Amino acid sequence: MTTIAILGLGEAGRLYATGLRDAGAVIRGYDPSIDLSDAGVPQAASVIEAVDGADVVLSLVGAPAAEEAARDALAAASAETVFADLNTASPDVKRRIAAIAGERRVPMADVAVLAPVPRAGHRTRLVASGDGAQRFASHVTPLGVPVEVVAGEAGEAARLKLLRTVFMKGLATLILESVEAARAAGAEEWMREQLAHELGPGGRDLVERLIDGTHRHAVRREIEVRDALEELERLGVADDMTRATLAWFERIVAERDGD
Repeated sequence: MTTIAILGLGEAGRLYATGLRDAGAVIRGYDPSIDLSDAGVPQAASVIEAVDGADVVLSLVGAPAAEEAARDALAAASAETVFADLNTASPDVKRRIAAIAGERRVPMADVAVLAPVPRAGHRTRLVASGDGAQRFASHVTPLGVPVEVVAGEAGEAARLKLLRTVFMKGLATLILESVEAARAAGAEEWMREQLAHELGPGGRDLVERLIDGTHRHAVRREIEVRDALEELERLGVADDMTRATLAWFERIVAERDGD
């Protein structure tokens, strides 16, 4: 049986822990601020206890804590463990984590999560790069986790996700702008119907999900869009739409902070 340590037991971590457990993996969770005993998830008392002897370590601690968590976990990992960073962090952060793993001779997978985890749980689509990507996929694919392994070092999966962010977060803020304009004009329901029709089957649910998710996760997504903008600048391509997307997220976060 595959033993998986999960660092970070927030919304995504909880879903991966319970989903992978039900799929047959042995789970060890670690989060000093969250108790999942009500969900039947075994929790370790320390990072060392969680990581020791694990086949896979999943880091779901959030981008700001990703490097520190990696450093702590990799100090306890062996070459038989693959460290998979699933945080939405920049390519540079992923490369720095890979360097830490390299010093410890631990294979590392840069893993990008391609959809909100609550929609499909541990069956959410992933893309992975880095020297540990193939090993990561071999461990979790039999458990129902869809992983696309792409060529390249750690940071490549993160880069691909940022390119996807240009579209997905841009679409979300375009929908927000359309709905708010229609609301001001007294035509909100008509506009929602138009958007749903153009987006095809499931369009209404998608509109609602993008509006809700944009507001609920605005702080994290502002950072993600900022990283996407930096990637476009690095590539030397036009970035007008992404700058506008960032302006929307900055406004939402500022309004929230002002409440």
